[in-house]
Amino acid sequence: MVTEASRGGRESHASRVSRSALEWVRDHQDSFRLPDGEPALDADANWTLKPLGELAQLTFSIRAHSEPGSARHGHASELLGFAWDQTRQGGLFVDLLRGEPFATYPLEIYAAFAAAGLRHPGFEELAVTVRRTRGWERIEQEPNRRLGMLNSERRVGLPPSGDPSAALARTWLGGLPEPWTFERTAGYWLTHVVFHLTDWGNTPRLMPAELGGYLAAWVPAWLDTCLEAEQWDLSGELLAVAAILPDAASYTGLADAVETGWARIADIQDAAGGIPETGLGRPHEPARDFMHCYHSTLVAAFAATLADVRLAGVHPAAVQEGVA
Repeated sequence: MVTEASRGGRESHASRVSRSALEWVRDHQDSFRLPDGEPALDADANWTLKPLGELAQLTFSIRAHSEPGSARHGHASELLGFAWDQTRQGGLFVDLLRGEPFATYPLEIYAAFAAAGLRHPGFEELAVTVRRTRGWERIEQEPNRRLGMLNSERRVGLPPSGDPSAALARTWLGGLPEPWTFERTAGYWLTHVVFHLTDWGNTPRLMPAELGGYLAAWVPAWLDTCLEAEQWDLSGELLAVAAILPDAASYTGLADAVETGWARIADIQDAAGGIPETGLGRPHEPARDFMHCYHSTLVAAFAATLADVRLAGVHPAAVQEGVA
């Protein structure tokens, strides 16, 4: 895979953000460690397993869209391996599922590892048993989360507990809502619908053409709104959506919006590569501690990798490897 950086030309904003954001994540690897090796079953997963699961998903996606043998591919592989080791090579998920058999987060986090070829037979055997129950099929969830669970079942090899098309139709994005109804919460709903629907950019052609056209038309305005409001985390997710769209090049206005977006993200990024979730950057520094930076920096590394691949004239799906 050839990128602007490897062609010897000026490094693009996306390429620089991808490289330096991943360096920040590597430098803060220890902050993703589970407390005392792993969390207690009664611990808040949002502060323990959630960051680790996001590390697994996004580094797997970065690896899948990076050239084998490249520094980016190697760094992402190392971080993914670290995350897997933190779960005792999947043994932690067995304990979590036994403790909370109808909680979906153990399966959702495990599915990222399974997609990368890292599997635990004991967990999958237990998951098959739980999946057979009527209780599992009737778990009440927000529509976008339901779509994510269906993708997780597919990744692990479980029978689907619902119809993805029906789940998509119940989401905010699936209804093709009036674009002016977009706000922060809806923004995160729509980005995750795209991630789940396309398996985090691995299968962009699964996006219905009507939905792709709607996003290409309105992502520029939504991205501009988020950049103006200094919502850097959500801006990064919207930039990832723009990179995933299968026919993005055919839509006028999208390329300019994306270029502006990456210039703004590059400007807010600090010297170490960190990106705050929200707020003013230099010289008025927002909070730069781990919890205020890790997600936005991970998302930026993921989105910038997809964008960097596109700048090289290759669709992200064309360079994936080892995707389940």
